Amino acid sequence: MDEQERYFWDLTGYLIVRNVLTPDELADANEAFEYCREKIPKGKAGRGSKGSKALVGTGRLEMHGLLQLPKPYCEPFRKMIAHPAVVMRLNIMCGKRFRLDHGPLIISGVKGTEGLTLHGSGEPHNPCVAYYHQNGVSHCGGVTVTWQLADVNEGDGGFVCVPGSHKSQYRMPSGIRTCDDDLGMVVQPAMKAGDVLFFMDGAQTHGTHPWRSAIPRRSILIKYASQSAVRGVPRRDLFQPDVWWGDELINGMTEEQRAVMCGPGVHHGGVVKPLTVDEDGTVRIEE
Repeated sequence: MDEQERYFWDLTGYLIVRNVLTPDELADANEAFEYCREKIPKGKAGRGSKGSKALVGTGRLEMHGLLQLPKPYCEPFRKMIAHPAVVMRLNIMCGKRFRLDHGPLIISGVKGTEGLTLHGSGEPHNPCVAYYHQNGVSHCGGVTVTWQLADVNEGDGGFVCVPGSHKSQYRMPSGIRTCDDDLGMVVQPAMKAGDVLFFMDGAQTHGTHPWRSAIPRRSILIKYASQSAVRGVPRRDLFQPDVWWGDELINGMTEEQRAVMCGPGVHHGGVVKPLTVDEDGTVRIEE
């Protein structure tokens, strides 16, 4: 990252790098996208917009498992995860020894696909994705890298953010979360096919506008974390204490003891149980 990129990243919370993919790489990635296009699941309408009038539309289109596709269709996505343009910037953004946390995944959209309510900006505070600056070095625990396989023009929809919100000290107004009254602060950057977007996932307020273009959205999201941060895991059973620690160690533990032996992660679906202490000093699972 040069001085201009560092300044823009620290000030806004996102960064666009132009023309990262060569014409041949872009063609290969779009060929792989075409292989997946009819397989992309359609979500339930309203799950992303959550009652917002500005974001309402048809169900969102997302597909995981791109690294497991048969060859040659997995190859463009495997090249993306450790692309030199990504590595050299994540070494600065996340610190060296960053890791793939989850993805790659396709985020698509046809005209009328609903948006996603804005989230992030430390609400609630999540140390595994937080942004801070110390000893002359900035650090972000979670960074999402989005590869654009088709143009995203101004007003098309898709990714939006509130620049600078990763440094905000005040709660996000509900009108910004829903985009029903965004105070003119929500930005949808224009991008070209082959561009790459970096943004502070969790530290910065971000979401999506409904897709308005007649040309479908083609975005590949890859989510990274610093070496000590864990956001998602590849299999749900990895959270289970007997998998993370082993049967022999867990055998005979109470439910409360097992609750602190779960594996790490954020999206654990309730596997990690919260504990509380009663007035008499009894430790129990909180309902």
